[in-house]
Amino acid sequence: MPTAYKHTFEIRWADLDPNAHMRHSAYLDYGAQLRIAYFSEYGYPIDRMQRENLGPLLFTEKASYLREIRPNELITVDLALTGLSENRKHWGIRHQIFKSSGELAGNIDCRGAWLDLLKRKVIVMPDALYQLMRGMPRSDDYMTILPRS
Repeated sequence: MPTAYKHTFEIRWADLDPNAHMRHSAYLDYGAQLRIAYFSEYGYPIDRMQRENLGPLLFTEKASYLREIRPNELITVDLALTGLSENRKHWGIRHQIFKSSGELAGNIDCRGAWLDLLKRKVIVMPDALYQLMRGMPRSDDYMTILPRS
C-alpha cells in the first residue's frame, strides 16, 4: 500500500460558483472521487462493491475552506486514514486540497461506515476491505474510533 495517495485535478467550469471560484460542494466531490479512486486502484472498484451489495456511507463530512481556487487551476487532493474502529464498522478519512503553489486550500474530514445495500444496515466490513483500509496512508493524529455509548 502507498505511503501517500493523491491525485491532481483541473478545476472545471462545472466546479465554479457565481463568484468564479470553486464552489463549496466541489471540494467534497473531489474528496469523494479520490476515495473511490483509491478503492478501485487497490482492488475494490465500484462493480465489486455492487456485486457484494455494499457501499460507503458517510455520517459526517466537515470541510474547511482556506484559499480561493479559481477556474482551470490544478489542485492536488490527498487521502489519509484518521481512524478505524476495533469492531471493523467505522472509519475516518481526511483529505487535504492543495493549490499548484503548494498552499493548503482546504481540508475535508469524513466519518463513515460500510452499508449493506440489501439490508440497509451498517456492516462489519469484509476482511479484504478491512485490510485495504488498514493499508491506507495514516494521518499524524490517527486513533482508534471508539464505539458510541
